[in-house]
Amino acid sequence: MQPPPHSPPPSVSVIGAGSWGSALALALARNISGVRLWGRNAPQMEEMARQRGNPRYLPGIAFPPNLAIEADFDALVDASLCFVVAVPSHAFRRSIEQLHRRIAAAGRPAHAATIIWGTKGFDRDSGQLLGEVVEQVFGARATRAVISGPSFASEMAQGLPTALTIACPDPEAAASLAGWFQNPTVRVYFSSDPVGVQLGGAIKNVMAIAAGISDGLGFGANARAALITRGLAELTRLGVALGGRADTFAGLTGVGDLVLTCTDDQSRNRRFGLGIGQGRAQAEICREIGQEIEGIRTARELYRVSGELQVEMPITEQVYRVVHQGHDPRGAVRDLLGRDPKTEHERGAGAS
Repeated sequence: MQPPPHSPPPSVSVIGAGSWGSALALALARNISGVRLWGRNAPQMEEMARQRGNPRYLPGIAFPPNLAIEADFDALVDASLCFVVAVPSHAFRRSIEQLHRRIAAAGRPAHAATIIWGTKGFDRDSGQLLGEVVEQVFGARATRAVISGPSFASEMAQGLPTALTIACPDPEAAASLAGWFQNPTVRVYFSSDPVGVQLGGAIKNVMAIAAGISDGLGFGANARAALITRGLAELTRLGVALGGRADTFAGLTGVGDLVLTCTDDQSRNRRFGLGIGQGRAQAEICREIGQEIEGIRTARELYRVSGELQVEMPITEQVYRVVHQGHDPRGAVRDLLGRDPKTEHERGAGAS
């Protein structure tokens, strides 16, 4: 893996101009002289260029002069070869492959690139972690890192205190990359467990749907606390089985992100669950939210993976049945509560 510079590069290109991509671009612009932000929606990008901000997702927040709205994808490939990818998971592989092609067309070596992604979820087609997709496309020599944590884009963009974790297999690289985003209102920790950080960011979305369903049904604070606690157990159990470290799930990208998304209505996944619990149609809820709800797709993938590994994930299973098989939400809760009593801290990958 190529060691990154000890100081931030002169330029970084951000692929994905939704709320999270824009918030990350704003954080980068505090430390980096040239930040480019590109999105696939051309009319939206034109509006952002006119207003010097992202009025759809981050209204009232002005972009600084060194944050450029870029319409030409090819222009993202400059001498720095530093990229942050924040597109929905279903578009991740396509975006990474497009970036690799443009780098090759520019005559630059792909292994010299630095790729950081803020996308949470799994690859739509293969079910792989997104880091595996980046390694497949760019090779093991490219610098690869994931950034995640308990963070709503709007709050971070407003300059409200936020803590994130950036993870890379190389601890030195992770420490260096953390400096790209750190500023007086954003505290960035670094980790050498990208698998655990990715899994925490993905699985918590399914648990947020569960918490939303429970609250939508009117089941109260006791039920929500139980779901969060047992959701953390499921997250940790599967995360360790897939190669993450248990201590990662006790940190910002595990319990931190889980608590945030399960308890605050800024979470799209929680709002989706609330709507289901209130008896609304999924299509109607999705139209109202108007942004990607990653937990819908992730629930299907977790159900498949946990079955293959024989890791018991009862909350995930019920979310899958409600969202993808039309199971009655109240029946799902009855199924959860009707399970046989067990010791809380059973040992072994399959313990529930």
